[in-house]
Amino acid sequence: MTAHERDRIRQLNDHARRSFRNCRVVITPGVAELDDLPAVLRAVQRFDDFTADNDPYGEHDFGALRVGHAEVFWTFSYYDIDQEMLSPDPSDDAVTVRVLTIMLACEY
Repeated sequence: MTAHERDRIRQLNDHARRSFRNCRVVITPGVAELDDLPAVLRAVQRFDDFTADNDPYGEHDFGALRVGHAEVFWTFSYYDIDQEMLSPDPSDDAVTVRVLTIMLACEY
């Protein structure tokens, strides 16, 4: 993967996570049962605590945060347009469906 492709993936991921656009957002049963789901969604959208330790490839494709008493993870997966296989190029949104999964840490 080139630096340009990695930068593009990061840009696409940040846009999708911050806006919940150009992606499918999936929440797990544990997250759906939380008392303050809107607070969880806002926290995911506002997440910006990326470091070399939690984002070693610089793609902004995973995050861990605490919302109230809940430890929440979010992660991106990249599928082809038909969502039958992995995307041939996650840096190209014309051939990629981004899926943002928001889950409790215990559901990982």
